[in-house]
Amino acid sequence: MTLERMGGVATRRALVAATSRSEVDGALGSGVVVAVARGRYALAAADEAVVAAHRLSGVASHASAAVRHGWQVPVMPVLPHVTVPKGRTPTRAQRAGVELHRTDLGPDDVDGPTTSRERTLLDCLRAGSGSLGLAVADSALRDGFGRDRLLAVARDARGPGSAQARRLAARADGRSANAFESALREITFDVSGLRVEPQVPLRAGRRFLGRPDLVDERLGLVLEADSFEWHGDRAALVRDARRYNVLVVHGWLVLRFTWEEVMFHRADVVQILEAAVRERTERDCGCRRPA
Repeated sequence: MTLERMGGVATRRALVAATSRSEVDGALGSGVVVAVARGRYALAAADEAVVAAHRLSGVASHASAAVRHGWQVPVMPVLPHVTVPKGRTPTRAQRAGVELHRTDLGPDDVDGPTTSRERTLLDCLRAGSGSLGLAVADSALRDGFGRDRLLAVARDARGPGSAQARRLAARADGRSANAFESALREITFDVSGLRVEPQVPLRAGRRFLGRPDLVDERLGLVLEADSFEWHGDRAALVRDARRYNVLVVHGWLVLRFTWEEVMFHRADVVQILEAAVRERTERDCGCRRPA
């Protein structure tokens, strides 16, 4: 679904641009999409988490809470995430269809039916998936959450995943355009010698070449998170093809990755990125091996 690939949350303007006004209104009318803030929509799974939390006398948390707060996630959770106190033991029927977490939350950790913004960030930052933590942190920064607050949340973390929380918080960047791009950037952390920045404006002399998703200026490497939602008509295809060609003729190596590759084939993406780093490094040092 379009909204899922857009991070589970989108403004009305962005969603209409990726689909159509009638499709958006139809999804709202059918309940597939719900409003989580003024002019900001999410998949109905955001409300499902609140319903599940009420059933368990808990709160929506982790990725489910992030979406409720209006933050994008790389992939919408299959099951709603709910946190209950450690001592509570829900029945098997109550636990069915829920990703259950047990921890004792303080008053400041709860905001109505969900974990608070700070607690949600912490839970996502130290979750198993680094792409989730980075995407939510990037999205929070775009949404106006202060960088100092984010770093403080990670700095004060204790227990499992705390080191990961601090590492991801330090690398969070509000310039990232969306959760897809954030997930691709998180994969680059596994590639030695690769240091990308999001949304860097590139120029050749006075000519503006574009603002690619991710750029390693030292290596002359551009990474594009190619989503059908942003290339859904011929005009967009023509525009992007022209931009990619201009970058290539000015010496940039452009790599394009699909949503499916980034979300489900991490090892393949890492392999391609490692090969690209070798190629650019060998070219720059004049030590290219003969074919």
